[in-house]
Parts: sequence; C-alpha cells; structure tokens
Amino acid sequence: MDCRTESQRNEVLTHDHVEQLLNMSIGTAWQVLRDIVSQAAQDIMLPKFALNAYQQEVSHKEDDSLVTLADKQMQQRLIKTLTSYWPDIPVLGEEQTSQQHASVITYLDSAAWVLDPIDGTGNFAAGIPYFCTSLALVVESKVVLSLVHDPNRDESFFAFQGSGAHLNGQILRPRVMSNNSLNHASALIDFKRLPTNLASILAIDPPYRSQRSFGASALDWCWIAASRCQVYLHGSQMLWDYAAGELILREAGGCSSSFDGKAVFEKSLAPRSVIAAIDPDCYRQWRDWLNGRGDLRLKLEID
Repeated sequence: MDCRTESQRNEVLTHDHVEQLLNMSIGTAWQVLRDIVSQAAQDIMLPKFALNAYQQEVSHKEDDSLVTLADKQMQQRLIKTLTSYWPDIPVLGEEQTSQQHASVITYLDSAAWVLDPIDGTGNFAAGIPYFCTSLALVVESKVVLSLVHDPNRDESFFAFQGSGAHLNGQILRPRVMSNNSLNHASALIDFKRLPTNLASILAIDPPYRSQRSFGASALDWCWIAASRCQVYLHGSQMLWDYAAGELILREAGGCSSSFDGKAVFEKSLAPRSVIAAIDPDCYRQWRDWLNGRGDLRLKLEID
C-alpha cells in the first residue's frame, strides 16, 4: 500500500522527469528541445510573420504591451508538447493569466518551465525579423537548462548548467576583445526603461563605441553571449525575458547583475534590472562607469 499523499507522489514523478531531462546528453537535450520549439515556429510563427503587418491580429494586454494571435497559439502548442513529454513539469508562460502565473511560480521550488512564446512581439507584429522563443527549466529555484530559438536565422542558443553554452550544437567559446576596454565595446541599451538621468548621460556622453536597441530581451542576452555586442543595460525585464538568456550568457563566460548588485534571477514575477557584459573584465569596467555616475548606487561584486 502506498501511504504517500497525492502531493508526495506528484513530487516523485516530477523528480523522475527532471532526472530524465538532466541525464540526457547535451546533444540529445538540445536536439529534443530545438525540435519542439523550431517545429512550432515553422508551423505557427513564421507563416504568420510572413503576413503583412496590417494583417496581424494584435491586441493590448493590461500593461499595454502587445500580444498577437501567434503568441497565444505558440504558447498553447508548446505547453501541450512539453507536457506530453514531461507531464509533471508545469509551464509558466508569459501569456497566461496573472492567476495562472501566481499558481505556477510556486513550482519553481521543485521544477517548472519558464516560457516566452514570442519574445519581441512588437518586432514580430511590425514585420521586423528580430524575435525568438525563450524556454528555461528551473529546478529548486535555479535555471539549469535553457534554449532560445531565433527562427529567422535558424539559430538555437542552448545552455546546460555547468556544461557551457552552445549555438546550433557548437560550443560558444568566450571571446576577448582585441582591445578589451569599454570604449571599444558595442552596447545593447534599452533606454525606455532606464532612470531618466542615466538615459540622458548615456545619450550625451556614452562610454562605449556604439549603441543599439533591438527589442527582444532573450535574444539580446544571446547576442552578448555570442560576442556580437559586448555590454548590456536594461531597466526592467520579466522572468520570462531573462531566465533562459542569463544562463546562456553565464555559461558562455559572461557576467550580469541587477542594478543593486544582486543576481538577476529571482523566483519572482516582479521586474528585474539588468547590467551584463561579455566577460568579467568588461563587466567591471561597465559597472565602474555606472558607479561613477551615481545614478544607481551600484556595488561592484564579482567572485
């Protein structure tokens, strides 16, 4: 006779499914998740993206951000597929209701997926080919596995905790800039969500060589990891914006923190600020410069 409660039995099942995932080889885990996400993108996201922007079915959420029919269909498809493979690992998806978010986030203490079906919805709806799907597995409140898939370039960024970051199956090796100084860096800066004083200083007297703002947070993290840009600053990201990308950057040798010097990842639905860079030295320079502005009252803390 099994005397365990239903909750205890479900916890064992969840543990078994997590172990199954984490015991896969890196190549197998990457291929399985890439196939799941890329097939959904081929079936749903790219055909709708090919439509004229004015044909997109777009609405506004409570926070006034955009959501399209494709966001909802991608989320439905991916939740259905993920739970068919791993039925006891719940999914926290961006397009769920606030009540669903509050319910599922409690599972991050054991195991849950964090999903953004289309990160960069504004770009997607406007016909700009810079958006992605972001998926992270959180176990015991730590991100242990993540995938960010860019369907426009057929690029899949993947990370397994402690095993490095990969792009289309090839390891992302940390690159050091030939002149490893902040004033030679290209920066990804989201001005809209920064403190006004800091945004003004950056616009007038930036410490980096050039600046860009692309509009898809999860993909931004990956482009830093791939050395396409070297420093990053964002004033407000949600859990599904940063969960997958933060692990990918960290496993590629990069560094990040919130404005207050704490780890970016939190088991929380509150927005988080982000400071990040391609490597520890570049991160130190970036944080030193920000400290010198006095706007954020940052602490420089690097292991």
